[in-house]
Amino acid sequence: MPRNRRVRRSAAVLAASLALSAALTGQGLAQPSPGPDAGRPDTGPGTAARRVDGCPSVGGRWAEDGPFAVTKERAGPSHTILRPAELGSRGCTKHPVIIWGNGSFVTPVIYDGLLKHLASHGFIVVAANTTQSGSGTAMLDGLDVLKKADADPRSPYYGKVDLERVGSSGHSQGGGGAINAGADPRVDVTVPVEPGPQGRIGDLKGPMFILGGEHDLVVIPELLVIPRYHGAGHVPAVYGELAGASHVTPAGDGGGFRGPITAWFRFFLMGDQEARGEFFGADCRACSSPVWSDFRRNAKAVGYEG
Repeated sequence: MPRNRRVRRSAAVLAASLALSAALTGQGLAQPSPGPDAGRPDTGPGTAARRVDGCPSVGGRWAEDGPFAVTKERAGPSHTILRPAELGSRGCTKHPVIIWGNGSFVTPVIYDGLLKHLASHGFIVVAANTTQSGSGTAMLDGLDVLKKADADPRSPYYGKVDLERVGSSGHSQGGGGAINAGADPRVDVTVPVEPGPQGRIGDLKGPMFILGGEHDLVVIPELLVIPRYHGAGHVPAVYGELAGASHVTPAGDGGGFRGPITAWFRFFLMGDQEARGEFFGADCRACSSPVWSDFRRNAKAVGYEG
């Protein structure tokens, strides 16, 4: 379809997307139960007795639920937290943090399955309850919430939050917020998913995995996502365009975005060297995977040695 026709159609698609989001909010998403291995020792092929920075390995099964049972709770009116039910267990003495920003006019429940999935892999996910997350401020406020809890001897979080390993992610407007949050020195890496026009890409402090959808007519990849990728030449940046994905694909359990997002955060925040091979090195697995309609790495990512 010619680009100008795609742009004209984007407003109509946005309205339809928001209508779907509103419907999901009204109905509530199904609450996925932990995966079959949740709360049990790793028993999959090649995973016995293996640990990743003290946390259990998942044997490369990024899209499957991780080994932790998950609990969800509100941190006052401002944030929703999804985390391992038993913090400091299964070899994870501390848990890395992911701050999350929602798309316009929706709340964390729209992404409930995806956020629970990340928590099942050992992350503490703190999602801003705001429906306008583009500035990244509300997302960063989640770090203050966790810092206070981590310092409170009466809290289950006491001494178990790894505030030295923080990632930011979000969808649509929240993807722009994730970029803005990535300008804060407390944030190590970012994963903007189909990000809106918000976001100071030149202020990023760490590596970025920016995601687009092949059939997204709201955040059109060649207009709004690929230029951000090119604008991040000062940091290692990877662009993945998920084949067949629309603007609502990240809702619910994250669809095909779920596994790659998990692998990125497991590498950068947990030191999972198996996840490193998805993105880096001469034989990076994602570079030739058919799940992507477009996959690119900038010069800093191609030469990344971390």
